[in-house]
Amino acid sequence: MEIVYADPRIVVAVKPAGVLSTDEPGGMPQLLRQELGTPCIRTVHRLDAVVSGLMVYARSAKAASLLSEQIRSRTFGKEYLAVVHGVPEGGVMTDLLGRDPVRRRTYVAAEPGKDVRPAELSYEVLGSREGLSLVRIRLHTGRTHQIRVQFASRGFPLVGDRKYGGGEEGESIALWSWRLEFTHPQTGAAMRFSKLPPRETPWLGFPMPLTGR
Repeated sequence: MEIVYADPRIVVAVKPAGVLSTDEPGGMPQLLRQELGTPCIRTVHRLDAVVSGLMVYARSAKAASLLSEQIRSRTFGKEYLAVVHGVPEGGVMTDLLGRDPVRRRTYVAAEPGKDVRPAELSYEVLGSREGLSLVRIRLHTGRTHQIRVQFASRGFPLVGDRKYGGGEEGESIALWSWRLEFTHPQTGAAMRFSKLPPRETPWLGFPMPLTGR
């Protein structure tokens, strides 16, 4: 775990793959409390356990409430990098997503129904090689497994994603939370954080975005 930024109201850190983002034993809030010596670390957004990258946590109830409101009003920006099978064109993906609680899988629904919610993301292709593509994704909604399901349903599963058809034994999922943009819950300052994935397979050989843009 790497702490990128910390002040009395928020902390921004890199969540490793395999660590829960929620407040459970061994999860990020517990690790941050131990690292920072503070009793209050509150979760305001989530990453799948298998996914790595930037997360922000609140260090007070008020900060958590204000950050959560930004997420609800879609003024909290989240961008991801992913390596997918195939060569998509870029653009916007809009679907209705449902959740199978027994199989713990998300699926694209044909029509509205109980527990079916709209999901939208936009993306651009940064580069392609050897049948794989690096895509930059901006989430407009935050559904469970949203990126993974929307790309897989169009024939572009994420590398390493065995749950949705894109992985092989021993591969790590190629999905990384690389940018966060939000308003500081106390000062009102515009906050922007970027962190590129490690230069290792499957990220090697692709042109990475500039962290200042």
